[in-house]
Amino acid sequence: MIRLNLPTFEIKLSGTKEHPRIFDILRRRYVALTPEEWVRQHFVHFLTGHKGYPAALMANEVGLMIGNKKLRADSVLYDRHLQPRMIIEYKAPTIEITQKVFDQIAAYNLLLHVDYLVMSNGLQHYCCRMDYENRRYEFLRDIPDYSEINNHNQ
Repeated sequence: MIRLNLPTFEIKLSGTKEHPRIFDILRRRYVALTPEEWVRQHFVHFLTGHKGYPAALMANEVGLMIGNKKLRADSVLYDRHLQPRMIIEYKAPTIEITQKVFDQIAAYNLLLHVDYLVMSNGLQHYCCRMDYENRRYEFLRDIPDYSEINNHNQ
């Protein structure tokens, strides 16, 4: 797999060369190792190990319904009252983060109404803070530490 613009971690692999699997600390099981999953696992470890995000308040592959269409948010961070605070969308490193990706995460946010939207392909990362009062969003320079978002708007 390609080296990402994220810190390394102790990767746990299983499966075969043809069907490799990687351990997901949030789902507590091995999952198929795809390029997108490679990014997800690095990003989750980055958030929990370097940014102070509690793994207990995060979930991967969160099911959503928009009309009668089933969708899945890649990762969601919740607050201590289990209200969604952040949606994270991952793409494979070969997929560029475009307006289409932003539109996808914005559609999920119509349901979840979170404070932060994050997009990453493992090489580039984008984070924006929602400002619902003024009906706009602000791109941040960096992914905030958990302590920053835990204090914001609470």
